[in-house]
Amino acid sequence: METTRLNKINRLLQKELSDMFLKFTQTMGGTLVSVTAVKISPDLSVAKAYLSIFPADKKDEVLSLIKNSSKGIRFELAQRTRYQLRRVPEISFFLDDSLDYIENIDRLLDIK
Repeated sequence: METTRLNKINRLLQKELSDMFLKFTQTMGGTLVSVTAVKISPDLSVAKAYLSIFPADKKDEVLSLIKNSSKGIRFELAQRTRYQLRRVPEISFFLDDSLDYIENIDRLLDIK
């Protein structure tokens, strides 16, 4: 059950991670990383961040780069949220494939 507090923390983490990835991808040229959702555990110790990466052919490369630098991302997140959160949760990054799923369904329906 999601409480109001958990929803606020989810939105805060999503906003800050989105801003961080926007600045991160400006140096990469032509790559866009957006944070589609953040879900935090009820004890506030673990957060799952779902990322959508464009273009699709760079998904694995960018996701592995983000996973390898997760400690630095967590440190930067702690600096940004030091007045809102006492402890920053451990963050796991996952690929959000909902857009691929929707494209596949649209493609299957157009086959008629």
